[in-house]
Amino acid sequence: MNGMSPQLQNQITQYQQVQQQLQNTTAQKMQMQTQLREMQRTVEELGKATGDVYKNVGSLLIKVDDKASLTADLEESIETMEIRVKGLERQETSLREKYEVLQDTINRAMGNAPAPRPAPQSDDEEED
Repeated sequence: MNGMSPQLQNQITQYQQVQQQLQNTTAQKMQMQTQLREMQRTVEELGKATGDVYKNVGSLLIKVDDKASLTADLEESIETMEIRVKGLERQETSLREKYEVLQDTINRAMGNAPAPRPAPQSDDEEED
């Protein structure tokens, strides 16, 4: 990075940090979406269950006497997870915008044409 202005070096450092944050946020969002789908399937199956129902508590399976209470707990957890996913989506959008601005700024400062931007990832690509 010799010969570059300190401002450009700083922008490149910021760009790398934002890129890392964006990757982490996207990975975290995808993980939470997977957990959310799993919880939704659990509630569906719980609604179909006719016999005894058990839940994991640590490494134990414990018989559940109140299926309605378990369903309510799961639905509350689903709502919480949905809120977290939406927060991560907002954070991801903000980081992606910052990433693109820094990318364009750096490319202009270095005399390069704008680099192709990564295609936005849709939620449809993550369906099972």
